[in-house]
Amino acid sequence: MEKEYKIAIIGLGYVGLPLALAFAKHYKVVGYDVNAERVGQLNKGVDANLDVEVEVNSNLIFSNNENDLKKSNIYIITVPTPVDKDNVPDLTSLKSASELVANSLQKGDIVIYESTVYPGVTEDICVPILAKISGLSYNHEFYCGYSPERISPGAEKYTLENVVKVTSGSTSKVADLVDDLYKKIIKVGTYKALSIKVAEAAKVIENTQRDVNIALINELAMMFDKMDINTSEVLSAAKSKWNFLDFKPGLVGGHCIGVDPYYLLHKSEEMGYKPTLLHSSRTINNNVASFIVDKTIKLMIDADKEIKGASVLIMGYTFKENCADTRNTKVKDIMDGLESYSCRVSVFDPYLSVDFGGNFIGSPFLGEKRYDAIIVAVSHNKFIEYTTNDFKQLSNGKLVLLDIKGIYKESSWKF
Repeated sequence: MEKEYKIAIIGLGYVGLPLALAFAKHYKVVGYDVNAERVGQLNKGVDANLDVEVEVNSNLIFSNNENDLKKSNIYIITVPTPVDKDNVPDLTSLKSASELVANSLQKGDIVIYESTVYPGVTEDICVPILAKISGLSYNHEFYCGYSPERISPGAEKYTLENVVKVTSGSTSKVADLVDDLYKKIIKVGTYKALSIKVAEAAKVIENTQRDVNIALINELAMMFDKMDINTSEVLSAAKSKWNFLDFKPGLVGGHCIGVDPYYLLHKSEEMGYKPTLLHSSRTINNNVASFIVDKTIKLMIDADKEIKGASVLIMGYTFKENCADTRNTKVKDIMDGLESYSCRVSVFDPYLSVDFGGNFIGSPFLGEKRYDAIIVAVSHNKFIEYTTNDFKQLSNGKLVLLDIKGIYKESSWKF
């Protein structure tokens, strides 16, 4: 007979909330978050992230009271693991979540981590916290698992249930239990890794690989720009070969691709190996925003427009299309760069409120303001509906339209 699992999800963001909703179809679930406002909204069925529909049922409660965790026997930690201003892994939230869980841990309980980490964090950093505070012995009285998140905000095709889930456990028996647990909610199946460290490493290289591939295309795009060659036309021709990888140039931000490589770099350098390709890729991708700023300034000069005091409209601010997630968005770097030239920058993003910041406005098509340059930075579906003529109506004089995502047939410049 299957054990009666009572699951606590620690962290109710883009990862934790879908998990809580999915597991609540099968088990008793407590969704815990330190943000009381977030918990209050979820108890009213509102997700401020606009990512999922919240259906509260008798199996599910949302809480910021740690006493509500006491009756759980499965703890799943889904807190953020960002980097600091020096791009060093910041494990503050992960350590705090481990301390929180340790206060409720009982014999036989399992703690599963989903947060992105470098190989070794779960057992070298988190487990000692759990053991010290709980007073329990690892792999005798409590156990751990690691099942890295693969959430893609705004991607309707790649929901939690529709993406293969990597699982692992601290013993072979626990690995089987963790794998069976996730099989309950993952329609397309799971992949059981040989160890927690293998699962940790698999997660961190998924996005590192994308970072490297995008860096190559970004560097090619900047090269081709100097050669006055259309990058999108080059890529269209190249991908006619069966084994050409179809990556596109663009801004690399977000909570995964722009962060995960630093976790791998940190651990690798700690062990005495300094990867050159990973460092170069990060440098290239981090410089794309500056390249776009410089290009915008050049195009305005070519159009005989005064730079100081120029009005620039940025369309889109989130780190990717069709979601409200702004974590580590590189559009901010474009905005800051333009402001360093004394440009007046306005930002319109249909997924963000005008209260998001001082630069944010409602739809520019409903106002009378005109702009010296327009940068379409994010390919929200709503933006695809617009035409060059729509942008001409917003232009102050000659249209300067930079299409970073290559979504329009006509523009002043495409990346």
